[in-house]
Amino acid sequence: MMVALGFAAISNFAMYWWSGSLVLKMQGATPLDTSRYGNIERIVQDLAARDSLPMPKLYFVDTPIPNAFATGRNPANAVVAVTRGITEILNDNELRAVIAHELGHVKNNDMLVSTLAATIGGAISTIAQMAMWFGGNDENSPNPIAAIAMMILAPLAAMMIQMAVSRSREFGADEHSAHLLGSGNDLASALEKLDAVKPALRKYQPTPNQESTNHLMFMNMFNAQGLSALFSTHPSTEARIERLRQHNY
Repeated sequence: MMVALGFAAISNFAMYWWSGSLVLKMQGATPLDTSRYGNIERIVQDLAARDSLPMPKLYFVDTPIPNAFATGRNPANAVVAVTRGITEILNDNELRAVIAHELGHVKNNDMLVSTLAATIGGAISTIAQMAMWFGGNDENSPNPIAAIAMMILAPLAAMMIQMAVSRSREFGADEHSAHLLGSGNDLASALEKLDAVKPALRKYQPTPNQESTNHLMFMNMFNAQGLSALFSTHPSTEARIERLRQHNY
């Protein structure tokens, strides 16, 4: 168990430490052109000051798919990125609410929380595999059917725990945005607008890089179908909007 935990901790710590640069490279992000998107810079400066956070680095992803994300191992190394699509669809108030959501991830150290969840999940998966291959001698070896079931079900259970943690952090970032701005209406409006453009995005096939970094995004723009929906990294848009509309911040 300690060996499995050690392997998982080392691999996930490496991802945690270099996550910012890796994600930016995978997304093809470039530094934000503040002469063209000065409104984004002003919004982030204002929100970071109100939130007592260091000014994060700003990046831009030239894609029509509307989204935003934050990454970095801590507030001092934080990065906030927006896509071209989201700047074309949302107004400044809605962009402010989305960016406040992303700063909520920074403020709440969600990258660290996700890394810890991934470490536990990785340890569970490794232990299950080790139990399958090194699980006893001829006299007391486990039932092979039970061993195979454990090898399959344990990683699935670990993944479901990770996804549940991810969904809870999204709700937490939504609440942070609403508290910081005094209302969740602009964030709910942003979610409604982005949800409305999903049908038009069906012609876009998500790349492997987009799929692997989807958990970092403000919103899942590629709906999971069938059994894969059980492992969604985000709560449903309807649930997020309902919470924002019902809660009085």
